[in-house]
Formats: sequence, structure tokens, C-alpha cells
Amino acid sequence: MDQKFKALIVSATEEGKYSCNISEKSISDLPQGDVLVKVHFSALNYKDALSSTGNKGVTKNYPHTPGIDAAGVVEESNDPAFKAGDKVIVTSYDLGMNTSGGLAEYISVPAAWIVPLPEGMTMQEAMIHGTAGFTAGMCINALCNYGVSPEKGKILVTGSTGGVGTLATAILSKIGFRVTTVTGKPEAKEFLTKIGADEIVEREALDDQSGRPLLKSAYAGVIDTVGGNILATALKSLTYGGAAAACGLVASPQLPTTVFPFILRGNALFGIDSAECPMILRKEIWHKLANEWKPDHPDDLFTEISLEEVPQRLELMLAGKLIGKTVVKICP
Repeated sequence: MDQKFKALIVSATEEGKYSCNISEKSISDLPQGDVLVKVHFSALNYKDALSSTGNKGVTKNYPHTPGIDAAGVVEESNDPAFKAGDKVIVTSYDLGMNTSGGLAEYISVPAAWIVPLPEGMTMQEAMIHGTAGFTAGMCINALCNYGVSPEKGKILVTGSTGGVGTLATAILSKIGFRVTTVTGKPEAKEFLTKIGADEIVEREALDDQSGRPLLKSAYAGVIDTVGGNILATALKSLTYGGAAAACGLVASPQLPTTVFPFILRGNALFGIDSAECPMILRKEIWHKLANEWKPDHPDDLFTEISLEEVPQRLELMLAGKLIGKTVVKICP
């Protein structure tokens, strides 16, 4: 019997626009993967919002089910690495982009995309992190491996009310860093303080227009989600031997800076790509997220919604009106 299940489906309308609706799909509609997973939780990301509007840079063909994050239980597996009943995480690669994604009760994916759910982590906790938390973890891992430590100074987090910024702030605070967050949302200050920010600065303070190649040293490390002149300003503000991890470009893909931060202060800039992260490092990061990097108060970081609430939530995301993570409960 070809089982039916609920899914968010984005379809093109006759007017050339795109609509999001909760509808039914069949297991046979899914791509032929090694492992069939019953999804218990997903999470919303900006790529999902873009996919829901017909953005061909994210999703080429419609109708389509977005959802670049999923945590669930294996139903069937053709790969000996997984068996029915295993709890797993699926993020990154092509999930939710051109492969039917996690905003549905089932996904079918290659075994190579799957991470076993680490001990000490629930499926809900995995999606409190999702791609955003995993990306934040990769940024923190890069900075720490470079030698950035709490003793060396503060960490600056830009785009701090988004998924990556929220999780980065909470994790950094957990492991002993003093965190300065950047936001353009005055209403978010209480939220940022609650999740671990020691200092909150307005976005304009990190948008230096002086043209100077270097500014006063202020931060041992930077986690940047926005790019553009804010990243350039942050680079000019690093202490000697500091480093920045860049993982986004919501402000701009341009980087108007000079080589001076790198050759006069010995700074480093790490580019973070979570989509194709090697599995060995992927498992290492997830293990840390489940253990020593687990935030002390995860309930402060997210809002949980149902699948039926996703279309409206995606609209709020596109309008820049969300703070923190949104976790989607798919199956009871």
C-alpha cells in the first residue's frame, strides 16, 4: 500500500506566483533514497522561506516540499548502517532544496546524509539546533581551533536574533566566553540578554564609514552572518591573533576591506560551509552540541509550532520579524 502523509507543498500558481499549502503526498512521490525516515521535528531556515517563494537559486522545480532540517526515526533502510527504529538527524546536502524536505511526515534520503542522534540529545533538541546551530558550532569550532579562548577577549556575534546568531550566543556563553551581540531590533535586547549576551550594540555601531584600514582592537573573535561592511568593520576591530568566522551574506556578499587586519594583526578569516561538511567533522560537532556545548536553558531559544502554522511563519521570516529559532513538530 502506498502510504499517504501530510506535507507542506509549494506550488506555482497560474499568475506566476507561489503558494504554500498543507496537503497529502505519497511515499512513492519521494525520491529513491537508501533510508526512509519518519520525521518527528523540523526547523525553519531562511532557505526554506526562499524556497517557499519560488527562488530558483534554492529550488529549481515545483511543486516542492521545503525543509532543510529533519530529525526522526528510521522506518526502512537499504543500508546496513541504519535499521528501523534508529533515531537520526538529517541536515545539509540537498535536503529541502531540490530533494523533498523535512516539512513533511516522511523523507527519503541517501544514507550518507544521515547522522545518528547523539546520546544526550532529544530529537526536539536536535532541531532547536538544526542547520543554524550546526553552523554556529562549526564557527565556534574554527575559532577555538585557531586558539581563540575566553581569556583572550570578547566574541562578537552579528545577526544575533537569527538562528545562527541565537545559537552561537547561547553556546559561547555556555563555554565561558563574553559575548557582544549586534542587532537592529531594539525589542530583542531582553531576549539576547536572557540567552547569554553580555553586551548588545546597535547595528550602526558596526558599520564604520571612516575608511580607516584598522580600528581599535575590541574582539578576540567574530561570528558573522551578514557580510558586507559589518564584517569589514568587525575584521578591523579584531585583537592581535584574533579570527572571524563568516557564514552568511544577508547584508551583502561584498567585503570592502584591506589586507591590514591579516598582515599587521595576524588575524584570520574562516569561511564556514555547513552544507558539504565532511561526515567525520559533522559527527564531532553534533557530539559537542549534545554534550559540552548544550545550552543551559534551551527553552529560551525557540518557539515550537505545528506544520499547519508554517506558511504564516515563513512570511514573518521573510519580513524579518522573527527572533530566535522556530521548531516544527511534525509527528506526535
